This record gives sequence, structure tokens and C-alpha cells, in this order.
Amino acid sequence: METSLNNQKIKHLETLLQKDLGRLSDEEMKILVSMSISRILVDNSVDDARQKTTFGERVADKIAEFGGSWTFIISFGLFIAVWICVNVWLLLNKGFDPYPFILLNLILSCLAALQAPVIMMSQNRQEQKDRERAKSDYEINLRAELEIRLLHEKLDYVIHKLETKK
Repeated sequence: METSLNNQKIKHLETLLQKDLGRLSDEEMKILVSMSISRILVDNSVDDARQKTTFGERVADKIAEFGGSWTFIISFGLFIAVWICVNVWLLLNKGFDPYPFILLNLILSCLAALQAPVIMMSQNRQEQKDRERAKSDYEINLRAELEIRLLHEKLDYVIHKLETKK
């Protein structure tokens, strides 16, 4: 009995979805199947994504995390100040990198050249995580909407039966 009721419910929901959305996508079919077997849609996709990362991706995430922090900005500002002070005052501008600081400029350029692609890799990975979360949110919201529609129809049916008995 419960199985036939479930099947009717799923067919009804499929009809509603097709009427509202037209053709059903794989996501909508996945939702209908999960509703038919009363399975929870929520999964821990963030942990799955973290487990599937390569060593390079994890390193890129850590570098981007550190490169975009106040710790990096302050420590690198101090490094530059110390570099300039050592070369100008302590070594009387005859140090290993005198006033135009060509070596310092080379170091900064190399850092920017390496840091930019690493940060872009990390941003691309973050976008992928965001797409997965958005897909999961869509599935959950659609299922909730379908369940609410079913409840409304059941309430309407009960109200209609009560009114006809009067």
C-alpha cells in the first residue's frame, strides 16, 4: 500500500514539475527518486571536495590563504622596511642592493608572478565548491517546495471533505 502511494505521489510530483519546468533535468529526477525512497539529499560535499584535492591544490589553498591575510601584508611590509633600512643606513647605501633597490624590485616581481596564478587556482577551486553548494541548495529547496505543495494539496483535500460533510 505504501509503495503504491509513494509511486502515485512521485507521479503527481513529476507531473507538477513537468508542468512548471517543462523537461525534467537529472537534478529534478534525482530529487524525485530520493523522495520515493525517503532518502536525505544533504551530503557533506565540502568534506568530499577536501578529500579529493591534490597536493598542489592544497598548497595553492594554503598559499592563497596566507597571501591574502594581514599577517602576510604586515610581515612583508616589515621585510621591505628592514631591507631598505639595512641597505641605506647600516651599509651606507653601498650594500648588496643600493638605493634604486633593483634586487628588491626583482624579488617583488617574482613574488607577484608566482602568487597571482596560485591565487587564481585557489579562486577557481572556491568557485567549484560554490557551484556544488548552489546545486545542493537548489535540490534541497526544490524538494522542500514539492513537499510543501503536497501538504497544501492534502490540507485542501481534508478541508474539502470536511466542507462536503456539513
